[in-house]
Amino acid sequence: MKHRFFFYILILALSIAVLNSACNNNEKLMSPKPRMYPRIYYPQGDSLKLYSSDYCPFTFEYPEYMVIKKDSFVFDGKPPGDCWFDINSPDLNTSLHCSYYPINRQVSLSQLINDAFTITGKHNIKASYRKESFIRNEYGVSGLMFEVEGPVASPVQFYLTDSTSHFFRASFYFNSTVNPDSTAEVLQFIRKDIDKIISSFRWKK
Repeated sequence: MKHRFFFYILILALSIAVLNSACNNNEKLMSPKPRMYPRIYYPQGDSLKLYSSDYCPFTFEYPEYMVIKKDSFVFDGKPPGDCWFDINSPDLNTSLHCSYYPINRQVSLSQLINDAFTITGKHNIKASYRKESFIRNEYGVSGLMFEVEGPVASPVQFYLTDSTSHFFRASFYFNSTVNPDSTAEVLQFIRKDIDKIISSFRWKK
């Protein structure tokens, strides 16, 4: 009887040990894993290139890692104007969509400014905050910058003008699903290069 009693005690102890081990393993399996994002390789170097064309009445400097591609969007594969193009950053999967409008009797400055506000306003549904900043560089180019926070596709937009003849508008886009946690560093990196474009922008005489 005494041996049988010790045998039952041993079985009970082993059963408790197995149950504890199973519970601990389940706890490890159920623990949420930290969210991971793909590693981003940022372009190196500060060299700039000059954008200048025979058909656009402006010039500016932009980082050498960016690639300018003429806009093929819209009707019959042709952009509305010769000065519609994208400044792409292939390594960062982003684009700066640029368009130019001459100010004339058909298209007024106030109409173009209203359109810029309207386009930016479309992002307000998802935006948590919007900041507007006045722009004026050393070449007398002025305009307005819109910075939109939140899970929006275009967190930075701006326009530049001489108030009489020329109007240039640009919208920065992420070419993938936007998660502010994963795109914040990319935006911070490329934001300074957008500033370089703006600060070097000038109208041709």
